[in-house]
Amino acid sequence: MNAEEQRLAENYTTGKGGWLKWGPYLSERQWGTVREDYSAEGNAWTYFPHDHARSRAYRWGEDGIAGISDHRQHICFAIALWNHQDPILKERLYGLTGKEGNHGEDVKELYYYLDNTPTHTYMKHLYKYPQQAFPYAKLLEQNSARGYHDPEYELLDTGIFDEGRYFDVFTEYAKASEEDICIRITLCNRGQDPAPITLLPTLWCSNRWSFGLASEKPVIRLGNQDAAYGCATLLYPKVGAYSLYFDTPTQCLFTENDTNKERLFDYPNATPFVKDAFHDVVVGDSPELLHGNTAGTKFAPVYRFDVAGGEQKVVQLRLRRQDTDGEPFGPGFNALFRQRIQEADQFYGDIAKTNDPEELLIQRQALAGMLWSKQYYNYDVPRWLSGDPGQPPPPDSRYNGRNTHWNTLNNEDIISMPDKWEYPWYAAWDLGFHCVALAMVDLDFAKSQLILFLREWYMHPNGQLPAYEWSFDDVNPPVHAWSCLEVYRIDQQKTGRADYHFLEKAFHKLLINFTWWVNRKDSQGNNIFEGGFLGLDNIGVFDRSEHIPGGGTLEQADGTAWMAMYSLNMLEIALELSQYNKSYEDVATKFFEHFIYITESLNQIHEHWAGSWDEEDSFFYDVLALPNGTNIPIKIRSLVGLTTLFAVLILKKEQFEQLPDFYGRLKWFQKYRRKNKAYRVIENDQENEDILLSLVPRDRLKKLMQALLSETEFLAPGGIRSLSKIHTTPYILTVDGESFSLDYQPGEANSPLFGGNSNWRGPVWFPVNYLLIQSLEKHCAYFEGTCKVEYPTGSGTLLSLSEVADELSKRLISVFKADNQGNRRVNGAHAIYREDPHFKDLILFYEYFHGDTCQGLGASHQTGWTGLVAELINRTKT
Repeated sequence: MNAEEQRLAENYTTGKGGWLKWGPYLSERQWGTVREDYSAEGNAWTYFPHDHARSRAYRWGEDGIAGISDHRQHICFAIALWNHQDPILKERLYGLTGKEGNHGEDVKELYYYLDNTPTHTYMKHLYKYPQQAFPYAKLLEQNSARGYHDPEYELLDTGIFDEGRYFDVFTEYAKASEEDICIRITLCNRGQDPAPITLLPTLWCSNRWSFGLASEKPVIRLGNQDAAYGCATLLYPKVGAYSLYFDTPTQCLFTENDTNKERLFDYPNATPFVKDAFHDVVVGDSPELLHGNTAGTKFAPVYRFDVAGGEQKVVQLRLRRQDTDGEPFGPGFNALFRQRIQEADQFYGDIAKTNDPEELLIQRQALAGMLWSKQYYNYDVPRWLSGDPGQPPPPDSRYNGRNTHWNTLNNEDIISMPDKWEYPWYAAWDLGFHCVALAMVDLDFAKSQLILFLREWYMHPNGQLPAYEWSFDDVNPPVHAWSCLEVYRIDQQKTGRADYHFLEKAFHKLLINFTWWVNRKDSQGNNIFEGGFLGLDNIGVFDRSEHIPGGGTLEQADGTAWMAMYSLNMLEIALELSQYNKSYEDVATKFFEHFIYITESLNQIHEHWAGSWDEEDSFFYDVLALPNGTNIPIKIRSLVGLTTLFAVLILKKEQFEQLPDFYGRLKWFQKYRRKNKAYRVIENDQENEDILLSLVPRDRLKKLMQALLSETEFLAPGGIRSLSKIHTTPYILTVDGESFSLDYQPGEANSPLFGGNSNWRGPVWFPVNYLLIQSLEKHCAYFEGTCKVEYPTGSGTLLSLSEVADELSKRLISVFKADNQGNRRVNGAHAIYREDPHFKDLILFYEYFHGDTCQGLGASHQTGWTGLVAELINRTKT
C-alpha cells in the first residue's frame, strides 16, 4: 500500500476515524437553505438572503471559502478577502437566488478544486478574486433583466478578469498528523500593475450557545507570542483545546459569532462584538471598533499587502491541538507540503489506468471535486419544527408545511453533496452515483454513505428514502440498490474479497424500500409504475408530480423501467448473498418473478392495456390512462423511453449449478408460463445455458439503438441527449381542451418548471449516460459480439454494443479534453480558458451539458455525478 492507502486502512481499521476528523466539511452556502428558514410562507431564499449572511448567526451549519471544519463543525476555518474596492468583506461566495437568476439559483464566482486526498492530508483550492470592485449589482441587474430564452450573465461576461486583473488565491492544507494541520495561502497577482489585497484567515466557533445547544461558550484568546509568529488559543468545552499559529500579521481581530440584531432587526446589540464586526473594521468606517478586544468566538489575523504585478505573497498558519509538540514553522513546514503532494501523486498514479496527460488532469480534478464536496449536514426535523429554547417559536403554518411527515428524520453527518453552493443538501439518487466515483478513492466512505441513508434516522418508517430538504416526500429513481452492487463489485475487484456483511446489511433495508415502491407507486396493481418526475425535472410535457390532465393516471415507462432495474438489482444481490447463505435463494425467486411481471406489462398488448411499446415508432412511451378507459400514448422520444435499456442481467449457468433450488423454481415458473401461454420474457431458456434478463427484447433493442445512435436524434458530440432532436418541432398534447407542449431545448430551460435551473429537454447528463454504457456492455457480454449496430445510425459502420459503449464513453470524456488549440468544449465561448495560461488547466464539472455544443450548464461544481467521468476514463479503451 502507498502512504495514503496506509492512512485509510489505519483510519477505518482502528475505528477511531482520526484522519477524517478534519476535512473540507464547510458548506459554501448556508444562507437560503431550508434548514435556516423559519418563515411562515416557507420562502428560504428571502428569509435568509446573502445580505444577512455576514451579520446573522447560522443555526444548522456554517459556510466559507476554501474552508475546513471538524466533523461536528464545532470549529471552522476559512479565508476572507478584501481587494480595497468591494463594498463588503468577501467571506463567502456570492450567487443569485432562485428568483433572481433567469435560470434559477446560480453561484457567480470562479473557484476550483485542484487536489484532495481521501484522508484530506493534502488539499488545494483556488479562488479567483478580481482586483476591481466585484460586480454584485451588475450580475443581479443583468440576470434579472434576462428571460428564460436568454443565456445567463456570468462573472466572466463582465470582463473583470481581462488583462490578468485578478488575484489567484491558493489555499493548501497538509496534515502533519490527525489534528495538526499546516495551512499555506498564496496570493498571486496575475496582472501587470501592483494591487492591494487584505487577507483574513478566519478561525471561528459555530454558534451553539444561542440555540440552547451548549451550556458553556467556547473562547478564542491570544496565546504566547513569538518574535517570528503569533498564536491564538481556542478552548471549546467538551471538544478540546487548540492553537492557531500564524505569520506575524498587521493586526489581530476578535469578535463574537453572534447576530448583529441592530443592523438586521433594528434591535440594540448587547455589545458591538457581533458576527460582521470584521467587515466594519476592514471595509467600513469603524477601524477602532474592536480595539483592545482580545477574546471572542471569531478570530482573524489581518494581512495587508501591496502585491507587485506578477508577484505573490505567502502566509503560513498551523492549526493543531495544544498538546502537540514541535515548532509550528521552520524548514519542516514546506517539507511537509512537498511530502504530502508527492504522496498524493503516488496515490492517484496508482489509481489511474491511463497515461494520457489530459485524461490524468481530468481524472485528478474530478476526484478532487468529489472529495471537496463532502459537507457537514445537520437537520433535526422535530427540533426544526418545534423551535429552540430562547428563540422565537416557529409559525403555526410550519406544522402543515414542508417536511412535516418526516418527524423521524434527524441527520448530523458528513455527506457527499451534489454541489456545496447550488445544492448544499443531499439528494438521494445523486448520492448513488457519487458513491461509484468515490469508491475509486475511498471504498469505506462510499459504503458508509450508502448504509447511512438506509438507517432509521434517514429512511422513513414506511420505507421511503428522503429525496432532499426542499421536499423529502419527492420521489427519486431507485438507484440505491444498483449503487450498493457497484460499490460491492469495485471493492471485490480491488481487494479480492466479497464484503457480504455490507451487502447483506444494505439488502435488509432495501427490502423495506422496495416494498414501499410496490405499494405506493403501482396504483392500478398492474406492474406499471408511476412515481412523478423521478428526478428528471421537466422531461414531461406536463409536470408529472402534479395534477395529471383529465383526472387520469400517468403510467410511466421510466417509472416501470426503474422498478424493473430495481428488481434485477435485488435479484443479483440475493443471488450473491446465496453464495454464503442458501436461505437467500427463496427471496431471489421473488425478485425474478417481479421482473418477469413488470417486463410482461411494459411490452405486452392485451384487452385493457395498449402497452408502452409503439411498434410503428419503435419506442417506449408514457401512457396517460383516463378514467373513461382511454389510453393515450404520450409520444415524446426522450430518456423516459431509453431508461428501459437499464434493466439487464445475465444469469450465468455456473450460478445454476451452485443454486439448484433457485434454478429449479425458475424452470418451473417458465414452464408454467408457457403452459398458460403467457408473454415470453426470456427469449433463450435452453438447459445449461446463460439466461439474459432484459426489459427490452433483442429485436426491440436493435430498433431502439437506431434512435439512440442517430445524430439527428439522441447522439450528441458529448454523449446521449435527454430528448431527441426531432422535437425541434414541438410536440403538443391536448386533453379535455387543455394543451401542453414540449420542444427540444439543448441548453438551459426556457420555462420555470421545477425552478428552471435544470433541463432534461435536450442536454447531456452524465449519470444516465453512465447507465446506458453499462447496459450496452452487459448486452454485449451476453450476445458475445453477435449483435452489431450502425454507429452512427446511417453511417454503414457496424460495431458491437461494447464498442458502441466505448465510443460513447470517449464522447463524454471529450467534453473536458483540450483540442490542439487549447479549447475545451465544456468552457463554451469563454476564450480566457484558452488564452490565459492561469486558466488553461482548470476544469469545472457541470451539472449537465449543451446537447449540441457540449458547453457546461447548470450547477458549475456538481462534480457529484459528473465525477463519474473519472471512472469512465479508467474503463475506456483508448
